[in-house]
Amino acid sequence: MSHGICLIGAGRIGLIHAANIAATDGIELRHIVDPVAEAAARIAGQCGGQVTDLETALADPAVHGVVIASATNTHADLIEQAADAGKAIFCEKPVALDVGRTEKAIARATARNVPLLLGFNRRYDPDFAALKRRTSEGLIGDVEMVHITSRDPSPPPVSYIKTSGGLFKDMMIHDLDMARWLLGEEPAFVTAQASCLIDPQIADAGDIDSALVTLRTASGKLCQISNSRRAVYGYDQRIEVHGSLGLACAGNRHESTVRINTGSGESTDKIQHFFLERYASAYRREVLHFRDILDGGTEPLTSGEDGLRALVLAEAASRSFLEGVTVAL
Repeated sequence: MSHGICLIGAGRIGLIHAANIAATDGIELRHIVDPVAEAAARIAGQCGGQVTDLETALADPAVHGVVIASATNTHADLIEQAADAGKAIFCEKPVALDVGRTEKAIARATARNVPLLLGFNRRYDPDFAALKRRTSEGLIGDVEMVHITSRDPSPPPVSYIKTSGGLFKDMMIHDLDMARWLLGEEPAFVTAQASCLIDPQIADAGDIDSALVTLRTASGKLCQISNSRRAVYGYDQRIEVHGSLGLACAGNRHESTVRINTGSGESTDKIQHFFLERYASAYRREVLHFRDILDGGTEPLTSGEDGLRALVLAEAASRSFLEGVTVAL
C-alpha cells in the first residue's frame, strides 16, 4: 500500500523532504501546497505530485500524511487543520513559539487521534543514534554528564533573526531536545549565560549569537550546551557523554575521510559546511520513520510533547539569561 503525502511548504526544507519522499518506497508525493506557485511547481517537476490548494489536498482520501515545512508562524494552524482532516502529521520544529499555542495544537492532534511527528532531525542522525543506543546499553555505565557543541558556520540574515524567536528557541531548541534524550531524565534546573559577540545588528534585533546553558536533573545529572552563530571552520556538531564507566563521543563529519601526512604534519578536509550536508542522512531517516508511522508499525520518536518540553527549556534559558538566575522547573 502506498500512502499519499501532501507537502506544505516548497522552500529549502520542503525540497529536501520532497526528494526523500520521492525516493522512499511505500509513500508518494501527491500534493504540494505553497503560496509561491513557482516554487511548488519546481518541486512537482523534480519529485512528482501536483500543485494544489490546502483544501483540495486535505480532502483527497488518498492522502494519509501531511508534511509541514512552511514558515514557523503557520505550523500550529496547519497541524490543527491536518488533524481535523484525520491525516498523520510530520511537522518541522517548532509547533509554535509560545507554550500555550503549542499545547493547543498538540491537544487537537491528540483529540483527533492522529500521530504528530516533530522534526527534531538530530535524533535520526546515524552517529547520534548510535551514541544513544550504546549509552542506553550501559557501555559507559550510568550517564553523569553530557556536553553538546552546536555552532553554525555563519549567522543567518538579521531579517530572519527578527522572526525566528531567538537563539534559544530557534537554534538551541535542537540541543535541548538532545539533552533530554541523552540524559534520560527531565532537566529540573536551567542556567544560561549569553552574549552578542559576532554581529551588533543581532543585538539591535533583540537577540544573542553566543550562549552557554547548563541543565541539571533532579538526580544531579548535568548537561552543558555551547552554541555560536559563527564557526569559521564549518558546521561544528559534537556530543560527549561521560559515564561512571567511560566516555562516548560523536564528532564532526568531514567533506571526505582522506588524511594527508607529510613532514609538516597531518591535514584533513574541512568539516561539512552546514546542516543540509551534515544531516542529509537524518532527513532521509525521518521520512522513513514517518512511512513506518503511516504503516501503523511505530509511534513517533520525536512527538509534539517532545517539542513542548524543549520549548519550555528554551523559555527557561531565556528567562535565566535575562534575569541572571537559575530557573527551577
